[in-house]
Amino acid sequence: MIEPSGSATRERAVVIAGGGPTGLMLAGELALAGVDVVIVERRSTQAVDGSRAGGLHARTIEVLDQRGIAERFLSEGTVMQIQGFVGIPLDIGDFPTRHNYGLALWQGHIERILAGWIDELGVPILRGREVVGLVQDDAGVHVELRGGESLRARYLVGCDGGRSVVRKAAGIDFPGLDPSTSWMIAEVEMDEAPTLGMRREGGGIGPVDRERGGGPYRVVLTEPELEPTREPTLQDLREALVAAYGTDFGARDPSWISRFTDMARQAASYRRGRVLLAGDAAHVHPPQGGQGLNTGVQDAVNLGWKLAQVVDGTSPESLLNSYHAERHPVGARVLSNTMAQVALGRPDDRHQALRDTMRELLGMDEPRRRIAAMLSGLDIHYELGEGHPLLGRRMPDLDLHTVDGPTRVFTLLHEARPVLLELGGSGELDLSPWASRVRRVDARAEGRWELPVLGEVAAPSAVLIRPDGHVAWVGELSDPGLPVALATWCGAPAAAKR
Repeated sequence: MIEPSGSATRERAVVIAGGGPTGLMLAGELALAGVDVVIVERRSTQAVDGSRAGGLHARTIEVLDQRGIAERFLSEGTVMQIQGFVGIPLDIGDFPTRHNYGLALWQGHIERILAGWIDELGVPILRGREVVGLVQDDAGVHVELRGGESLRARYLVGCDGGRSVVRKAAGIDFPGLDPSTSWMIAEVEMDEAPTLGMRREGGGIGPVDRERGGGPYRVVLTEPELEPTREPTLQDLREALVAAYGTDFGARDPSWISRFTDMARQAASYRRGRVLLAGDAAHVHPPQGGQGLNTGVQDAVNLGWKLAQVVDGTSPESLLNSYHAERHPVGARVLSNTMAQVALGRPDDRHQALRDTMRELLGMDEPRRRIAAMLSGLDIHYELGEGHPLLGRRMPDLDLHTVDGPTRVFTLLHEARPVLLELGGSGELDLSPWASRVRRVDARAEGRWELPVLGEVAAPSAVLIRPDGHVAWVGELSDPGLPVALATWCGAPAAAKR
């Protein structure tokens, strides 16, 4: 839904700067909760220019499944084992998830599908606009747009990329490492059939259409010298191809040519007052492992329901502090493993010896599971205290039998509401103070309770599942910790709230 210029003066509950995958996913999460949200996007259309991500990892597919939209992506992409570490393939086909694979799908298609979803939810997008500044006070944020327009919002979320204007205007530091290496990346036609596949030093050549093959081709080449300032040309690309392959394969008609580096930076805080950051605005890193888009989408799913509960008064503003506490360590780990992959990717013989050692280690089941679970996002664990191994981890998508018939755990999360799942344990609980916010489901679960890396865990009597699919509490209904968990993650009891 494209909103006309005249409506831009209306005050909003939440303004999202940036209409990429992170911003689109966050808008959908907020819309499901009934929050008045608008996206400000500098592009006039959803078309993606230049180099972008090329796939979805298992946990991101699970997240989309939790909202009932995974099939939209699966029907357009190619299901395959895409996980890898420094070019070493990691098969996750034996992982305990319905989506024990990755999905090869270019970002342009991912954005188009997400944009269609939020259009169905009625989220407006102010296209051809760009946030250029902000001023926040105790009640909200004054958002300045290029051209003199402005918006008023209770909260502003910067999803506006690695050069985030929102992050800079909010005064949030962005510490990390400057680039040491750069890569040229392009999409071109070629007169000769190129040498396909990965190169030892990283990069390589592959077809844009992975199923049909042939041109155009996606080319990624390590540059001999760091060149972060000047935009590359077709001649630069041809020379780089000759240096790497001995020929330029008749490269011509580029759709685009760009470059990226191994710069790694992370926002010191994901929140300052009423301004929050998500996606590349919060963390930038090399693309090794294809984790950027996936991490951003998962940022959005962690933040969306929390921000919605604060906006409608269900939860105190302090709930937003858990967003930084949970997602900053995840982003830091992504920066760490991508930096490790860059270091291991040097083309000399010493680094090749290291890669050979890593290949041998990752050929063993335990190291493979650990690294693949990290890269796929399936092992993410939020520190919610001691207790059952499920606590703070993603809830398995079990088959359930209820009085209304068979269903799945992820189906229960389609509305992005907390779920109290009762599985035949003892004890009673008066859920009436949270009845309007928490869905209560009495069910019988089939199959084993199994987590990636950890393996099989004891079946619990009851679990409280947050809207993002992570487990907030495990135990018996009579456990005094359950009302505490409900108040923490679902807001104060209704009577107390009044």
